[in-house]
Amino acid sequence: MRAITIDSPGGPEKLVWGELPDPTAGPGEVVLDVVASAVNRADLLQREGNYPVPAGASEVLGLECSGIVAEVGPGVEGWQVGDEVCALLAGGGYAEKVAVPAAQLLPRPAGVELASAAALPEVACTVWSNVFLRAGLTRGELLLVHGGGSGIGTMAIQLAKRAGARVATTAGSAEKLAFCRELGADITINYRDEDFVEVVKAAGGADVVLDNMGAAYLARNVDALAPDGRITIIGMQGGVKGELNIGALLAKRGSVHAMGLRGRPVEGPNGKAAIVAAVRAHVWPDVEAGRVRPVVHTRLPMARAGDGHRILEESSHTGKVLLVND
Repeated sequence: MRAITIDSPGGPEKLVWGELPDPTAGPGEVVLDVVASAVNRADLLQREGNYPVPAGASEVLGLECSGIVAEVGPGVEGWQVGDEVCALLAGGGYAEKVAVPAAQLLPRPAGVELASAAALPEVACTVWSNVFLRAGLTRGELLLVHGGGSGIGTMAIQLAKRAGARVATTAGSAEKLAFCRELGADITINYRDEDFVEVVKAAGGADVVLDNMGAAYLARNVDALAPDGRITIIGMQGGVKGELNIGALLAKRGSVHAMGLRGRPVEGPNGKAAIVAAVRAHVWPDVEAGRVRPVVHTRLPMARAGDGHRILEESSHTGKVLLVND
């Protein structure tokens, strides 16, 4: 099969479209013929040599994909050759084929064409596990989403509004903020010329903060919290080491969570299988009804993965960048 490999750590030019052995389906796994994958920030970190691959995961980039089941391994039930699916991956999506635990498969949602379904698994699983399973966002609460125009952001806005919450979001352009309002955001903040802390505090404070920035926003996120507020950190775009004012957090009765998805085990109470099952039960019906939709910025041939990485580095996208096989 053909796949994207990393020549050596560095820029997008280090991504190489070449030949690798075909994967095989082990116990509990299926092999997919990949129709499309999507670019995630973690892919950029891995390409730069700053994101070690979890033990046993493919060295090939790609944390989600859509495709067609081509092979079913021993012990797999409920899936058969020819099924159209999308999948949460620990790696391997930038390829023509990928092996994946069957527990990480989701059926292609009715009404969503197969390539577009590749835009769903990572964002749906990340938002559901962080905003709802861990932070417990409920009706009437205020969710602050940083980077509302991103793949994660566009999904978080939709799921929070569907749950009856209010949404405040930051973005860096009027166009992205306008799109966030179309998705349902109540409060939009241009982080280039507005202080999100003051805007959110004026609205009563954030009950939940979904943060992709990490260290750079830690103190300000605490300041923006409502009483009993919860911060859940999913990214490190603003650095990995920040100073936390415990007194300010205590005064808010607040909490800070940091949750990764890729390195979780497949099984177990907090494993990927449980998260995927929850997404299938609680998110998929709204996707199939058209109340929640994938947001796709552009599609590129898989061989042009480097161009997809450049788009994310420039932050010129709204939604997901897809890489599509011929």
